[in-house]
Amino acid sequence: MRRTRGHHHGQTKSPRRTAWLASGALVARHVRANGSDSGRRAKSGTKLSRYNMSRATILVGFAEALSAPEVVWSLVDAGFQVVAFARKGRASALRYSRHVVCYEIHAPESNLEASLADLHSLLSSLSSQSQGTPLVLFPLDDKAVWLCSRARIDDRWLFAGPLGACSELALNKNTQVEAARVAGFNVPKSRLVRTAQDLLEFGAEETFPIILKAADAVPTYQGRVYSCRKWICASRAELERAIDEWKQRVPLLAQTFVAGVGEGVFGLAAQDGIRAWSGHRRVRMMNPQGSGSSACASQPVPEELRSKVEAFLTTARWRGLFMIELLRDDSGKLWFVELNGRTWGSMALCRRQGLEYPAWQVELTLDEKSPAGLAINPPTSIVCRHAGREFMHLLFVLKGAKSTALRQWPPFWRTVGDLARIHRGDGLYNWRRDDPKVFLADFYYTVHDNVFKSRN
Repeated sequence: MRRTRGHHHGQTKSPRRTAWLASGALVARHVRANGSDSGRRAKSGTKLSRYNMSRATILVGFAEALSAPEVVWSLVDAGFQVVAFARKGRASALRYSRHVVCYEIHAPESNLEASLADLHSLLSSLSSQSQGTPLVLFPLDDKAVWLCSRARIDDRWLFAGPLGACSELALNKNTQVEAARVAGFNVPKSRLVRTAQDLLEFGAEETFPIILKAADAVPTYQGRVYSCRKWICASRAELERAIDEWKQRVPLLAQTFVAGVGEGVFGLAAQDGIRAWSGHRRVRMMNPQGSGSSACASQPVPEELRSKVEAFLTTARWRGLFMIELLRDDSGKLWFVELNGRTWGSMALCRRQGLEYPAWQVELTLDEKSPAGLAINPPTSIVCRHAGREFMHLLFVLKGAKSTALRQWPPFWRTVGDLARIHRGDGLYNWRRDDPKVFLADFYYTVHDNVFKSRN
């Protein structure tokens, strides 16, 4: 396991990247220890002064999560000490931050047992250095939630993420769909499929187009975490091509495809209900075929929608931050897409509104009676852009659609014009004046990783 501090390390020996990011020498250290038992949350009776809270150590991960820089800055600004776990040998923008120390662990995609062993060692090592101060483990993406749910987390650590049944809900899209239907959301026709025959039967029963995605947020295949793409199929021929690529490796959730604009509902579920409601709509997706947003705008959450979200989360006994992802079709009808039970990509938009969800999540983990997130009235007219994803959006538009199901592909020159319109109030993802290398690294790695992934 290696430790790297801020931008004082080299992620690569490439002269081109060195020129871009001006990284320094790599600092390495090996840590050996063991972990045991399970994670916990602080009881409501736990009393922690603001002095103690300011000295709490928060371990976040993975460092490669899109939200990682904004999460770290939220925690640092709230007075917490932050360290992160990162995939061994994997570049990320967070490694260039001056506010965090990154520890490398094996990637679960390559060696799950080694990844768990490294995480256990890191938890034990940090525990031995804590000198009695609070320790909080905070997963930032689905793979971190999945990994932490399988880790032995002892009683010295608090866990700022979904536990037990909530973890299962966060990681299983089929379970989410059924729970959303019960809560009153509009849900596309859906079926869990495990074989090619199941999928062909669904295609015969439902009208094309249909969309296929992994039923598990973190699918596994042959003992490793497996990266499964999505398919949009407009015909039987496209469905058969998808089956050939899929090869029945992991269970899929098949749904009728709904075209529309993505929206999101965010908040913080506490003992006394949901706090700090906010919403957004996607201005643009990085890939018009379907992906995370490259630009998004804030918007209020109507009462009718709030009641459905509350029903969904109350039934699940959810605690902590959440995002409900939705899709609004051309008729204005809202459809449930999925629950994100961890930090989300558009965290920058929330923080520009004064919504410090990451810091509030930790404060509620430390003390269930904390007033974190109460009495917040965010503005509703902010747009936030991810520079690297905006650039990639233009490249995807130029490349064209992969399926005939996507009939409203953005025109190239109109897209150029839209990207060129920058307003005074617009914000940027992952920009901080005292940490500028993070923004530069984020732009570079976003473009680099997507271009080379497309080639592969």
